[in-house]
Amino acid sequence: MPDPIEVRKVPIHSVADASELTALIDDGVLEADRVVAIIGKTEGNGGVNDYTRIIADRAFREALVAAGADADRVMRIPIVWSGGTDGVISPHATIFATLDPAKAEPSDDLRLTVGFAMSEPILPEEIGYTGMIRKVADAVTAAMAEAGITDPKDVHYVQTKTPLLTIHTIRDAKSRGQQVWTEHTHESMDLSNGTTGLGIAVALGEIEMPTDADVMHNRDLYSAVASCSSGVELDRAQVVVVGNTRGIGGRYRIGHSVMKDALDTDGLWEAIADAGLELPERPQRDDLAGRLVNLFLKCEVSQDGQVRGRRNAMLDDSDVHWHRQIKSCVGGVTASVTGDPAVFVSVSAAHQGPDGGGPVAAIVDLGEGEPTGYRYSG
Repeated sequence: MPDPIEVRKVPIHSVADASELTALIDDGVLEADRVVAIIGKTEGNGGVNDYTRIIADRAFREALVAAGADADRVMRIPIVWSGGTDGVISPHATIFATLDPAKAEPSDDLRLTVGFAMSEPILPEEIGYTGMIRKVADAVTAAMAEAGITDPKDVHYVQTKTPLLTIHTIRDAKSRGQQVWTEHTHESMDLSNGTTGLGIAVALGEIEMPTDADVMHNRDLYSAVASCSSGVELDRAQVVVVGNTRGIGGRYRIGHSVMKDALDTDGLWEAIADAGLELPERPQRDDLAGRLVNLFLKCEVSQDGQVRGRRNAMLDDSDVHWHRQIKSCVGGVTASVTGDPAVFVSVSAAHQGPDGGGPVAAIVDLGEGEPTGYRYSG
């Protein structure tokens, strides 16, 4: 049986700052050698060349080593950074760590569990095709097993990081006589994310194995729990499965729902309620009472260029890419619900939730005593 999980969200005060992680360790909230995953937002451009992800990755790994964690183990910890804090989104990290079972709050109810796996290497010519879908699906299955989850319905959030195409990897594929799905590196970000979303959906039984022709075209095929990110940092799928299981104890529980479109605040509240937090019929942010640890969202511009029957110009804008516009929009909508701008909102949600919407996962603190979530005191 896996160990119980402690999870905390911390602000990032500058691009290379990991001081709040160090403070949690110094205060005895977390043990450095028990950190199992970190998921966060950095303030770069969110594109292919967003190096803030690499800077943050190095800062957090160095902080763990400085706090006494084994350096080799730290290099294997999945740290997933989503670049781009457009609008009011605030840079932050959510840190997951195992807890000594003797110190965990006992509970026979469903409680948070986390599993991690790496896929087989993904070749550039596999991005956008069923070869990548199968490799992602196998890694999700392995991560579920590590989390102690046997029923896919207990999986509420799958965060991945996968390779995208760069000029270098495109050239490599061509040198071996292979073709790639696209030679536009920025487009390959959407492609990698979408292909990964299909792999997650296959692993969890949400869909049957799609065809190559379905990738990026059949938007009716999607996962309701996938949150896929891609970058230049790795050559395989890094998979973090977050769900619930019984018997391990702890304070935290996760739930999920989907936003049907960019303005669907009901989808946010449904995810929070699904995590187990009791809410009134018409909830407001004060009803969260410090119990919400974080929301994790994917968002996507609607392919028809509309939201609720009203036309928008995001897909036609040649000055500001739609990635940045929809992320800023959904980030503002989400922060208005939670009262906290430090929310994980990631763009490029092809095959992750319905077209124009996206999955939402919520982690809440159901423990005794003072809750550990954010409360604005200004």
